[in-house]
Amino acid sequence: MTTSIQGAASQRHKAAPAVLVLEDGRIFRGRAYGAVGETFGEAVFSTGMTGYQETLTDPSYHRQVVVMTAPHIGNTGVNDEDPESKRIWVAGYVVRDPARVPSNWRSRRSLDEELREQGVVGISGIDTRALTRHLRERGAMRVGIFSGNALPDDGTMLAEVRQAPEMEGANLAAEVATKETYVVPAIGAKRFTVAAVDLGIKGMTPHRMAERGIEVHVLPATATAKDVYAVNPDGVFFSNGPGDPATADGPVAVMQEVLARRTPLFGICFGNQILGRALGFGTYKLKYGHRGINQPVQDRTTGKVEVTAHNHGFAVDAPLDKVSDTPYGRAEVSHVCLNDQVVEGLQLLDQPAFSVQYHPEAAAGPHDAAYLFDRFVSLMEGQRA
Repeated sequence: MTTSIQGAASQRHKAAPAVLVLEDGRIFRGRAYGAVGETFGEAVFSTGMTGYQETLTDPSYHRQVVVMTAPHIGNTGVNDEDPESKRIWVAGYVVRDPARVPSNWRSRRSLDEELREQGVVGISGIDTRALTRHLRERGAMRVGIFSGNALPDDGTMLAEVRQAPEMEGANLAAEVATKETYVVPAIGAKRFTVAAVDLGIKGMTPHRMAERGIEVHVLPATATAKDVYAVNPDGVFFSNGPGDPATADGPVAVMQEVLARRTPLFGICFGNQILGRALGFGTYKLKYGHRGINQPVQDRTTGKVEVTAHNHGFAVDAPLDKVSDTPYGRAEVSHVCLNDQVVEGLQLLDQPAFSVQYHPEAAAGPHDAAYLFDRFVSLMEGQRA
């Protein structure tokens, strides 16, 4: 074991130089981690201390460079059971102290190996605490990671970063969603059929519904209302996903048709923002967003505080202190983040529709919000009755 650790440490020491350049000119220098090359995206930080494999494979991180605030990453390696999709979606990865040797009975390879295999450019050995504080003060911004033995000069790298596309105005859901409809069968006796619009869905989400006797038909992000109702659904689900909700006119139109038909509806993350827009509320970009598996949210319908998993850089602009009249009946904010009072959930009072901004499927993360899938089942039971 000692020889293995020393060998891994030696390889890490030999890693090519790497540079992280923020669009405001701040520069961090470290060593290459994962693939060698260059990459661009929006710099964001995730506060989770575990679950990095689920984070990396979450389609909602498409075109984002993720900075891990926990200092030690890669301790449990990579396995073949935990990915939330078929590939890593992050544009780049930033860690302070990568594990020298993974140690877990399910590990099949190191995180460094997985990043290299999938062509994900990363950087290690930098002060991620300083970088996180910078992003928290200045806000999420464009970033580039450059690695290799022949790096451009600082001015050239900064110019390239500033030419990269911004997240505001980005229409990304169709880039990560399924191209063809597929079915996740119910586990045990089938009780309901749900049409799930894939805006960047994680694999655990239809599984959580299947556990409750739901047959889930996962449809592309470009699905129309006709496509949704072709599966004769008892309920309709809108998933998480990347990009700016202000660009999602197609899914908004489909959701408005679902609301007009009064079909039970549940949305999470991007789906919450879609519901907000469908009801007539605006959306806006958060300064640095919520990402991680330790975010406190209060369910205002029960008063309970949940520890929840988040991944969002946009939020719904809805009033916290009153019930709002919408074209589909009265609506109210059902959940709120206790850190900053950001809207974390919406519900209609006159028909069966609700949404939350966070991830109740607990992959990775706590199980505090699993009841939301039961709430969806209750809405479909009520409608059937």
